[in-house]
Amino acid sequence: MNNISFEFFPPNTPAGSEKLVGVATELIALSPKYFSVTYGAGGSTREKTIATVNAVQALGADVAPHLSCVGATRESVRELLSGYQAQGIRRIVALGGDVPSGMVAAGDFRYATDLMEFVGREFAGAFSLSVAAYPEVHPRAQSAIADLKALKLKQDLGATTAVTQFFYNADAYFAFLDAARKIGITIPITVGVMPLHNYSRVARFAESCGAEMPRWLNKRMADFGDDADSVREFGLDVVTQLCRRLAEGGAPGFHFYTMNQSTLTREIVTRLRA
Repeated sequence: MNNISFEFFPPNTPAGSEKLVGVATELIALSPKYFSVTYGAGGSTREKTIATVNAVQALGADVAPHLSCVGATRESVRELLSGYQAQGIRRIVALGGDVPSGMVAAGDFRYATDLMEFVGREFAGAFSLSVAAYPEVHPRAQSAIADLKALKLKQDLGATTAVTQFFYNADAYFAFLDAARKIGITIPITVGVMPLHNYSRVARFAESCGAEMPRWLNKRMADFGDDADSVREFGLDVVTQLCRRLAEGGAPGFHFYTMNQSTLTREIVTRLRA
């Protein structure tokens, strides 16, 4: 279980940035393949994203900045990628992104594939492109097969790996993987893992992004009430067991959505490597 990576979001405060350096230092000890850093819609966190990328890279880690379509112009993307290329960044996570409420201007790119075409044309061979995959189907996809065809197009445009939305149903991943292979998707599909840092928050996030929270998991968590220790231990067991089953079934690696925390992620990785 050596193919692991971690995701951060740009902190909003100097104290958060300082804390993140400590979190990154702890997670680097687990020998991850890379760290990804998210990017706000319309570049709303652009400078913070760049600062976070720089801080993690300064620790000696490989970093994969996110690049979103929302609000992006060709010139802004060209400028951003030129800077990344100059500082030795070699991996980009290309995403469509979600248009926030009240935002009218969509930018020059509508889909992740549009963004990928631009990167391939303007920066041919400069970056390895990672993309998103959705075992439980993208919430805006017309159908499951349409979603798979979109992933196949991303592969055809140069994607070298895909990372899934988080999920808690291993069967959904295995069924998705089988269907993907049948239509010619051959790139590794890494599992996105969300440790249960805060169950109610994760459940809200799942609802917004189309990830299913199993009924049995909701009921078990409700049984614990305000018993934070029991919630933590049960959550660790659930996610660890999920990862073990996925690894046994051939998952090529795990990408942890850390929420800028190290404790649960470190514990899960330690258990998986035991």
